[in-house]
Amino acid sequence: MGERRGRVWEVLLKVKEWNSDYVSVDKLLRHLGRKTRSEGSRATYLKTLAQFVRFTEVAPDGLVVLSKEKVEEKVQAFCDSAKAPRTANRKMEELKAFFRCNGFRTGDKCNLILERHYVGARQRSRREYIPTDEEIYRIINEAGLNLKWRAFVLVLYTTGFRNSTARALKYGDIKEELKDGVVPLCVKVYPEMKDVVSDACKNKIPYFSFIPKETVEAVQAYLEERQTRLAPLKDEQILFCSDNRRIPREKRPYSPLDMTSPQKVIRRAGKVTKIKEWQYVTPHSLRKAFERAVRNSGLDTKDQEFLMGHILPGSQDTYYDKTRVEDLRRKYAQVNFFPERVYSDGNFRKRQVLDTAKLLGFPEDRIKRIEEALAKYEHVDEALEEIKKLSLESYKESDKGNSDVDCNGEGNCGKHEIRIVRNEQRLIKLLSEGWDLIKELSSDRFVLKKSFD
Repeated sequence: MGERRGRVWEVLLKVKEWNSDYVSVDKLLRHLGRKTRSEGSRATYLKTLAQFVRFTEVAPDGLVVLSKEKVEEKVQAFCDSAKAPRTANRKMEELKAFFRCNGFRTGDKCNLILERHYVGARQRSRREYIPTDEEIYRIINEAGLNLKWRAFVLVLYTTGFRNSTARALKYGDIKEELKDGVVPLCVKVYPEMKDVVSDACKNKIPYFSFIPKETVEAVQAYLEERQTRLAPLKDEQILFCSDNRRIPREKRPYSPLDMTSPQKVIRRAGKVTKIKEWQYVTPHSLRKAFERAVRNSGLDTKDQEFLMGHILPGSQDTYYDKTRVEDLRRKYAQVNFFPERVYSDGNFRKRQVLDTAKLLGFPEDRIKRIEEALAKYEHVDEALEEIKKLSLESYKESDKGNSDVDCNGEGNCGKHEIRIVRNEQRLIKLLSEGWDLIKELSSDRFVLKKSFD
């Protein structure tokens, strides 16, 4: 593969990594490198500078030799052209940093005299909307999302992660606890994630959150389906990898989703499920919905802030015990992410069983039998008993006369493969792929067998 082509703003500013052929831009990069050396900050500052260069039609090194009055005039005009007051003020501060690095300073501050735009305490250019628990439930279960996007949306909502953080997760980040069946499952955020997605670990603050049972099961279903399409999972592979066909197939498992894909999927799902304010539902609004769910669960304010990845004010952060994973896991387990009435009558689990069957492409007659079993019983466990009995009967009919089979335990004898599964959604997925249920070890452990031609 050849060298990656520079992005538009990198080409315009003659930037390569943390250096530039323009002396003035190079000074800005050195300043940013001394502060945090954040790839996200680098991109933000340079994008604004590139926009300003196009606006003025003057090269960076030409801008810094203009008179102070001329610079003030151009910067003010550029910022005034921004659509939103907050955006105007942000761009103003970023350009002031550029000019401060290039001699426009008094002491350690930029000496440009500029007028900021007024921003009210709650003033926003884009309307904010935080979806209700029930609306999120509809997005997850009624929008026709595939297994990957269903799991991704659940992870966003039940961890409170930022879009960039969820996109930077690797399979190795959840592998051990996923295999051990730990619920809620701990997911750690760490500075090295910025090597995958530049904004993944804001301010390089390490922390952790959790995912509950329904999210763990959704992730398991997605990963099993993914292995059949791509290849066996490896620790360094991205958990929610890209499906971009312009990326070579062998590189997709190591390529994260682009920044805008989650936004588009979530907004479309909101529209399909007829959420009134669907155009304002974003990955960040799911993060705010997570904060609401955690707050309503009664967690201590410090625990809430830690799970959000925030620094506690004053000296509180220094004295907060960030090692008590099990204590926080126990508290997190009490958080109720969906309406109480959904759990009270078993509708949530029933919907999960039926939606999983549909997503996995069960034949119509099989789906109809599952629907009948779910409608027949008040409790989902009773319905699952009938579904399992139907699978056992189907297996016995198809296996008559095959007395020569000798598969002991979990493994592969050459004619049959034996597998033990530990949750309902995984059971349903394997049954859809032609596996037969031959024995129930306990209420959540099943032995399945698949015959080879």
